[in-house]
Order: sequence, then C-alpha cells, then structure tokens
Amino acid sequence: MLRKLIAATFFIGLLAALTGCNTVQGLGKDIEKAGEKTQEAADAVRKKL
Repeated sequence: MLRKLIAATFFIGLLAALTGCNTVQGLGKDIEKAGEKTQEAADAVRKKL
C-alpha cells in the first residue's frame, strides 16, 4: 500500500514537472538554470569566506 502511494506521488510530481515545462527540453533548461543559480550562490558564499 505504501509502495503504491509513493509511486503514485512520484508519477504525479513527474507529470506536473513535464507539464509545467511543456517538453523534456524545457525541463532540461529549467534544471540547467537551477544549477547555474546554485553555482552563483556557492561562488558568492566562497567570496565572503
């Protein structure tokens, strides 16, 4: 029961992510942007130290 609930939650989240980006390519761009922002934040923290 719990395994089915976890799987359903995962697939609903995946579907929402793909729908929000319209395409897998759009999802890739979103992930790339998030990575760039994370890198910028890490660089800013590194400069403060």
